[in-house]
Amino acid sequence: MTQTLAADTVSVRFEGLTALSAVSLTIPRETVTGLIGPNGAGKTTLVNVLTGFQAPTSGEVTFDGAAIGGTPPHRIRHLGIARTFQSGRLFSDLSVVDNLEVTGVGLGLSRRKASAKADEMLDWMGIGSLADRPAGGLPYTDERRVAIGRALMLEPKYLLLDEPAAGMSSQEADDLSGLIRRIVAEIKCGVLLIEHNIGMVLKTCDQIYVLDSGEIIEAGPPDIIKASEKVRHAYMGTQAETEGEVL
Repeated sequence: MTQTLAADTVSVRFEGLTALSAVSLTIPRETVTGLIGPNGAGKTTLVNVLTGFQAPTSGEVTFDGAAIGGTPPHRIRHLGIARTFQSGRLFSDLSVVDNLEVTGVGLGLSRRKASAKADEMLDWMGIGSLADRPAGGLPYTDERRVAIGRALMLEPKYLLLDEPAAGMSSQEADDLSGLIRRIVAEIKCGVLLIEHNIGMVLKTCDQIYVLDSGEIIEAGPPDIIKASEKVRHAYMGTQAETEGEVL
């Protein structure tokens, strides 16, 4: 069976407004797939469809070849599809380790096993020193890393990252890029990276989709995206140099 998470001609309409129009996208296992586009292009709507937070008006989502349309978000997570959110959404009143432990318990682990797995994940990510810190008091970049650690509990098959590098410095974004490649290499999951940092996407991703006004206008490896006039027009016109730009 082909191991992919895919949107097949997915459309989403809100009271006459078309947020997505016949969008098809495939996220293979053990690769990093990028999704870029201007503000309002429909990127987060697509992630919401893939993770069960938004029902498509038409089209289908498939998980390793099986249709999963209509599956609620908590069941999507149990299947092995995890995500982060732009806002982080940590439990601010809990410690960092408890944020991960709660996820483990919610996925069926005993409290003891969830606690051990949470410690193991924080150490794997190199942020074990944050374990006892209150999640609500974390610096922005640490909050993002903890959110990724929480999403990685029980090693999902697919990880969808919604603008994880927002607000990060160039060095922090480079470190995150390295972490994403390590996630793919060691956990063997497929990653969808939704980002405004075009330089990071070009550096990190194997395949990139470009979404504009709810439609895929370009798809291909980084060199194709970098050279695409359609992509340049979508962002800032023909004079734009996309590499290294944070859009």
